[in-house]
Amino acid sequence: MSREKDIIFIARVVSLLFTPFYLPLFGLIILFTLSYLSLLPISYRLQVLAMVYFFTILLPTYLIHFYRRHQGWNLIEMGRRERRVVPYVISIGCYMACLWLLRITHVFHFISGILIAALLVQMVCAFINIWWKISTHTAAIGGVAGALFAFAEIFGFNPVWWLCLVLIVAGILGSARMILRQHSLPQVVAGFFVGLVCAAVAILFL
Repeated sequence: MSREKDIIFIARVVSLLFTPFYLPLFGLIILFTLSYLSLLPISYRLQVLAMVYFFTILLPTYLIHFYRRHQGWNLIEMGRRERRVVPYVISIGCYMACLWLLRITHVFHFISGILIAALLVQMVCAFINIWWKISTHTAAIGGVAGALFAFAEIFGFNPVWWLCLVLIVAGILGSARMILRQHSLPQVVAGFFVGLVCAAVAILFL
């Protein structure tokens, strides 16, 4: 019984550490590390990261937490498909606000491309959620894989080791979501491939 509790605790920690909102931040860190954008002043990169952190992680997390507390739901109850509509609307609204700010401050196209990719992942998952509960956690980590693939094509670097790391994280995260009984295997796998395709298409073609 103690071992089972430990596994569930670890699964919850993994789910919290790799929340779907981290997709844009991870994508930007990869971009600022592996591309010519690493030559930008550190102060500029930190300002962009801070803006993205506020609008894609801090603000939606706080608003969704406030909404959940207002409804009197715990995290498990919040995970029901029909109760995910408002959180989707909140996160999409925050992402759109961040994208608008990046556009009016004239940041580099590839930086806003990360936000477009994350926004597309959110919107596709929200649309699928009307009929079927897809995993946004694995969609986010799939988005990181898609962004890696796209930027490797654009900038000509070898993403193999980064992709290996992302796939390991995706496996752990997908297992955690199933252990917590938030998703089935098809929902986890579908989420990953939705994120992968949406992110790659958004960065390469939008």
